[in-house]
Amino acid sequence: MTETVPAKAGRKAAFGFIFASALMNSTSFGLMIPILPNLIKQFTGGDTAGASEWNTYFATVWGVMQFFVGPILGVLSDRVGRRPILLISNFGLAVDFLFMAMAPTMGWLFVGRVLNGMTAASFSTGGAYVADITPPQERAKNFGMLTSAFSMGFLLGPTLGGFLGDINIRLPFFVAAGLTALNWLYGLLILPESLPRERRLARFDWSRANPVGSLRLLQAHPGLLSLAGVGFLFQLAQIVLPTIFVLYTTWRYHWTLSMLGLTFPLTGIMGVIVQMGLVGPAVKRFGERRLVLIGCAAGALGFAWYAFASVGWMYLLGAPIFAFSGFLMPGVQGLMSQRVPPNQQGQLQGANQGLQGIAGIIGPPIYGLSFAFAVRHDATLHLPGLAILIAGSFFALAFVLAWGFAHPHRKAAEPAPAPAE
Repeated sequence: MTETVPAKAGRKAAFGFIFASALMNSTSFGLMIPILPNLIKQFTGGDTAGASEWNTYFATVWGVMQFFVGPILGVLSDRVGRRPILLISNFGLAVDFLFMAMAPTMGWLFVGRVLNGMTAASFSTGGAYVADITPPQERAKNFGMLTSAFSMGFLLGPTLGGFLGDINIRLPFFVAAGLTALNWLYGLLILPESLPRERRLARFDWSRANPVGSLRLLQAHPGLLSLAGVGFLFQLAQIVLPTIFVLYTTWRYHWTLSMLGLTFPLTGIMGVIVQMGLVGPAVKRFGERRLVLIGCAAGALGFAWYAFASVGWMYLLGAPIFAFSGFLMPGVQGLMSQRVPPNQQGQLQGANQGLQGIAGIIGPPIYGLSFAFAVRHDATLHLPGLAILIAGSFFALAFVLAWGFAHPHRKAAEPAPAPAE
């Protein structure tokens, strides 16, 4: 199936595939959260410190792949269309999970993780697809729905991964492969193309398909680089909780594993409610700019609450505040997509994914080291939430950037001229 999405008919079905793709893929990655470190530990003979080092390498290389491959797939989708990239990447992702499921050594597992980071970079193409099929005034709502799919997947994945991992530690890899394979088959049979031939790039240009080329795109349109900076600061701030949450809450509040198991769904559901149910009405009432500012303020205030909460129940009271940070990225993506023409939407989303890769590389050391410093000097510093305060300062900086540059783009973007032969 290669026809393009009609003006109105088929948009819901096409978005349904992208939503399902994001949900299945994020669930697949969520399955790995409780399993991959334990499988690595098996390969290291039970050496916890060695497993921690390898797990850091795995996380870093995954971010590096996102940084380099995201822009390439984004520009490639501007040249050949979104559908081929999505289908090839989904198929490759299924193969990658199967590869890791059967990896006999640490080296093979590492190779699988490298390939996984490369194929997962197609998330940027999904964002470009949403921009293709959605009118500018509705993009923030659909980007919010897309973000909620990722949130739901990461909410379901770890729980399912833990259950399956108790049966067999490699079973979650096989399930992840099956989910992504089903998504590929569904796309092969159902998904139409969203980018008509007349709106595509005339040729693939390596000068655009690299991180430096992506930055040139961000500089080429008014306000785009600053909006990308807001998105980058959001991604960088968000990394604090995956990095230190378990260590922080067990050390400061003495939470048990069962308490942690209740907290993940509670906070995750709040985020999904905001992203899926409130973004659409909020953007109609307030517009994308205010949506971004509310998200930045909620992130800064929510993290400040988390950092200074002295007991566990007080920490949980901050969750409804922080949930409104889910306004930020849909608003930013809506504003950014308005500033570039159809044949650069893939490059734009690839640039965003490249910046997310950078955040994934530098974030864990910032928060891990600052948390370790705060714990070691707790007797004199009395600031165990230092790492979370640092993350909150990134939200505050994002608010300043958004205040100056998060304005709606009034002029409709026309297709950019094709690069000279």
